[in-house]
Amino acid sequence: MSHKWAASPYLVWMALFIVVPIILVGYWSLTVKTDAGTQFTTENFRQFFNPVHLKVLFRSLELALIATAVCFVLGYPLAYILARNNLRHKNTLIMLLVVPMWMNFLLRTYAWLTILEKNGVLNTILRWLSLPEINILYTKTAVVLGMVYNFLPFMVLPIYSVLSKIDPSIVEAAEDLGADWVTVFRKIIFPLSLPGVFSGIAMVFMPSVTTFVISKLLGGGHYSLIGNLIEDQFRLVDDWGFGSAISLVMMALILVSMALMSKFAGEDRGLGLW
Repeated sequence: MSHKWAASPYLVWMALFIVVPIILVGYWSLTVKTDAGTQFTTENFRQFFNPVHLKVLFRSLELALIATAVCFVLGYPLAYILARNNLRHKNTLIMLLVVPMWMNFLLRTYAWLTILEKNGVLNTILRWLSLPEINILYTKTAVVLGMVYNFLPFMVLPIYSVLSKIDPSIVEAAEDLGADWVTVFRKIIFPLSLPGVFSGIAMVFMPSVTTFVISKLLGGGHYSLIGNLIEDQFRLVDDWGFGSAISLVMMALILVSMALMSKFAGEDRGLGLW
């Protein structure tokens, strides 16, 4: 009985800040205000499937997938180096990776404006080196770059956590049996690291597909994403019903993505080594 009382504050917290907001969003998504009062309708969800809104969704998915792929390509080698090598300053390197996350997300994104602008830090260095200037601000490239910078630690840390727990004796046994480094990595290290890979992909893809600050600042409003569409419904258009409907659709997509990730991760754990 005492355990139930100990858990009650958490249950109250979850009810107030998770369950109640979801119920309110669900209510707003199924209602519309008219002169006769509030009426229940599914029009908000039908409006989401307008080709204009679907184009925004597909653009969000495209940029999120690109950012996730880049984070994986950059993050896996970094996590591997940190986990599989006895570096003198390993803890310092991990701390340098985490420290930017302590800074406000908005400030981190603003910093890239000063780096990428026409007379910013990057072009100043390029001019000093007599190299061509790069003007990528307010483009898709800048948006993806902002996503990668902000969400790369979410890819590195889960993979590093899994790689650091792999028993070195398994690798040593494979090497004693004549396996080269490529075979060891392909048949032992990478399969065992897949739970961390799937976790990292989920942790990068989900915030990337719903972000609105990065696309607004680094995209200059030229590349509106689904997060910007939701924000505009609440702040500018004052259409809380449609904004809530989009939020629920995105919530459903994220839950489906998480379920698929969990399924594949579970299958890989069940298969064992390739």
